[in-house]
Amino acid sequence: MVRDAPERLVARARILGDRIDTAGLERTDTLSINPLAFRAGGGFAVVFRYGVVVTVGLTPIEEDAIAAGLRARVRGPVTRPEEETATIEIAPDHDDQVTPGGRIAIRQLTPERLVVIADILAKSTALAQNEIEVAAVFDVIDPLARRLAETGRASGGRRAILKHIGRMLLVQHRVSGRVAVEEKPEVLWDQPGLERLYARIEDEYELRERTATLHRKLAVIGETATALTDLIHTNRSLRLEIVVVLLIALELVINVLPLLNILRG
Repeated sequence: MVRDAPERLVARARILGDRIDTAGLERTDTLSINPLAFRAGGGFAVVFRYGVVVTVGLTPIEEDAIAAGLRARVRGPVTRPEEETATIEIAPDHDDQVTPGGRIAIRQLTPERLVVIADILAKSTALAQNEIEVAAVFDVIDPLARRLAETGRASGGRRAILKHIGRMLLVQHRVSGRVAVEEKPEVLWDQPGLERLYARIEDEYELRERTATLHRKLAVIGETATALTDLIHTNRSLRLEIVVVLLIALELVINVLPLLNILRG
């Protein structure tokens, strides 16, 4: 007996910005509320509040149409959005798993499986965007630390370093707060049988390892930025103390000179 060829769909996750306002987007064909999942064109779309939209089985034109329709609801749009693409292979004899070639093999694309797959892809895309931002902060912090090691002086200015600390805090907030990479989707509470599929895809995209690495980098950036800020503050305090001493010395000179003139007279 010849088996039918498995159906293959392309899933694509794209980060649009810091946040997407999903209030009022519910439709009659809604498959899930949190995250918001619905039918679109010949496939599906899943919108995550932390700024990522995942499409499954759509053409590039349909994907762009979804993104364009959400643009007015995006807060803090990114200029160069990161993307994550995966192939979903659907066949009745499949065991929910990730194949050696990286394809996600499932028996059928139920709304619950759709949300599980989209959750992993969305988190992976958000992590990729954060990894790029952290690397950019590293590129700025590294020369400052190198100059400190070579000359013993901090450069860049307190305000510039505080900006880098601010960027670091924003990334940390996204990873731990908005995206909540280490938290499992709510659908697993109702469908514990999908835990294995979630674990396998999570392992494929190394979410835990990448999150741990990102936190370590953020910690290094934070420690370096704090050390540089403290050093700049110390240097400023030292300069201020020198100025105070000079002013005191000047005041003494001004007060002593008249006495010397009187003694000479």
